[in-house]
Amino acid sequence: MVHPQKWRDTCDPFALAYHHFQPTEIIGYPHARNDVFHARGIYKGEETTAYIKVARHEDSAIENEVSILSQLDDSIFPNVLDADFANGGFSVTTDLPGLRLSVIVGANEDMASLAYMEAYGEALGKLHGLKPTASQQADRKFHHCPPRDMLENLDLAYLENYFSNAPSNVENVFCHGDFHYANVLWEDRHISAILDFELSGYGNRDMDIAWAIFLRPGQRFLKTEEERGKFLDGYRKFAACDEAAVKYYTAQFYVWFLNSCSDDAEYSEYIRRWLAANCVL
Repeated sequence: MVHPQKWRDTCDPFALAYHHFQPTEIIGYPHARNDVFHARGIYKGEETTAYIKVARHEDSAIENEVSILSQLDDSIFPNVLDADFANGGFSVTTDLPGLRLSVIVGANEDMASLAYMEAYGEALGKLHGLKPTASQQADRKFHHCPPRDMLENLDLAYLENYFSNAPSNVENVFCHGDFHYANVLWEDRHISAILDFELSGYGNRDMDIAWAIFLRPGQRFLKTEEERGKFLDGYRKFAACDEAAVKYYTAQFYVWFLNSCSDDAEYSEYIRRWLAANCVL
């Protein structure tokens, strides 16, 4: 995978207190909330490529990610090569092959994404069936329905009644917490890697599904009900879900994103059309 050159000031990855991995070259700087480096280095006497992730924020959860990855036994999950949790912490994980679906389908004018949606859903269904030792997910603003003043400011006050009827039967399962196209890699139409488990833990099943299938700014797939339907068909091969609850949480996420992406006219219009079509009681 090709990553951009350095795009912001970061820590010095060569100054970290490594135990098992020694970096020799930084070959890319992935866009991420933490400082992440695509690196070449030496591990157990052999040259390898890996990702170095260094905590940049107080709420970084690298230790949580390392704990969970150490319990997941499948080739699609990165192996932890090194880690240290002093001063916020860092981890080094294996570099897995594959491309993001956004790269594979491009503008998606021919709806090539449809060929991937069932496998996409299957992967999350399988993940929800895992039972690692983990805490409940950390609370995030997206986990809550948007406040009344936000709805009023966005001219969405008509949704107040809709959001007053939150799903009552919440299924608590192991959740990825950030399962979306940027954290899933593909090779030969199969998922080759699932990345970034910092936000993982036990939580709301249907909310985790909604987080996977709602449209993000600039995304050219999962724009249609047909795609979302195929995703859910794949998911149901391994787990049940409540479609009404998934739709509720999808609406919840769209309002939060509309609040922060209102300058993106195309995306904002898509959200408003989706909410009007799907959130009528």
